[in-house]
Amino acid sequence: MPESVEDRLKGLGYELPDVPSPAGSYVPATRAGSLLFTAGQLPFREGKLPYTGKVGQDVSVEDAKEAARLCALNALAAIRAGADSLENVRRVVKVTGYVASAGGFNGQPEVMNGASDLLGEVFGEKGIHARSAVGVAELPLDAPVEVELIVEVD
Repeated sequence: MPESVEDRLKGLGYELPDVPSPAGSYVPATRAGSLLFTAGQLPFREGKLPYTGKVGQDVSVEDAKEAARLCALNALAAIRAGADSLENVRRVVKVTGYVASAGGFNGQPEVMNGASDLLGEVFGEKGIHARSAVGVAELPLDAPVEVELIVEVD
């Protein structure tokens, strides 16, 4: 029997968190046909932001990559809830990442590799996706990274 997505996550040393509570008037994920869209996910770990500030000033690239991984894990929790199981994910379609960037910082793609690499490790070929990595001035709660996913589901 092939290894499950959740088993792969555990093998990589990750455990999906509970779905983070929305910080406003929205839902963590919504479905349109076979596509499931997540809300932007912040890098919460156990209800707290382990990193805050701007990348390239307050947050190192390595810490920002870890923050992007945390964002992706939170998005996967929202996907699991919206699709009933991560086994129902056919493929990751698109990743959009926002990086709170210090002036002159242009390493947003490297930061977003934290999320993209995790999705590839977890889903294999199904995790290969299109992506945007956008530098922004500010993110909610002074988070350094925010990630949203679009996945195709059964």
